[in-house]
Amino acid sequence: MTEKKIKPWVKLALELGPIILFFVGYGRLKEMTFTIGGVDYEGFIVATAMFIPLLAFTTWLLYYLTGRISKAQIMTLVLVVVFGGLTVWFNDERFFKMKPTMIYLLFGGLLGFGLMRGRSYMKVIMEEAMPLDHEGWMILTRRTCFFFLGLALANEVVWRTMSTDAWVSFKTFGLTGAVFVFFMAQGKLIDAHAPKTPK
Repeated sequence: MTEKKIKPWVKLALELGPIILFFVGYGRLKEMTFTIGGVDYEGFIVATAMFIPLLAFTTWLLYYLTGRISKAQIMTLVLVVVFGGLTVWFNDERFFKMKPTMIYLLFGGLLGFGLMRGRSYMKVIMEEAMPLDHEGWMILTRRTCFFFLGLALANEVVWRTMSTDAWVSFKTFGLTGAVFVFFMAQGKLIDAHAPKTPK
């Protein structure tokens, strides 16, 4: 399937929609307990169970509309299915709370592995959307590697020391906002290392 263009707001809605809906669903269900098959499930577990197929559907829809899906989106979906599934299966919310840690450790570790080999794996994924020279890609990859490792650490601190309500808000707005701010803050780097157009 060839890559097709869709409106930016549609792409953004498909990428962020499941996260926002998880936040809303948790807010409505957190005080409830559901008995299924003789087992009691808290609202967090039920919200997680709803989030998994929702993310799978929006990921498939994004692929259907654009003809392309990134490796990062595939890895994220796999980890959500694995850790979300463990959360529901064992009726233990800790698995899902560890999921962002695993995602950021995986991304940060892959970028770090590439840096040790003198390569930027970010360039492989994002070169078409953001052309940079070699030095620019290496600097951006190094920054992103440490940033992802920092997010992994932050997630561990929050879910282990704060309430579930605080963690859900942190996951929905804190992590998402941090990623947005981080890449917006790379504007000077992108300008300095963008390929120069001959006069």
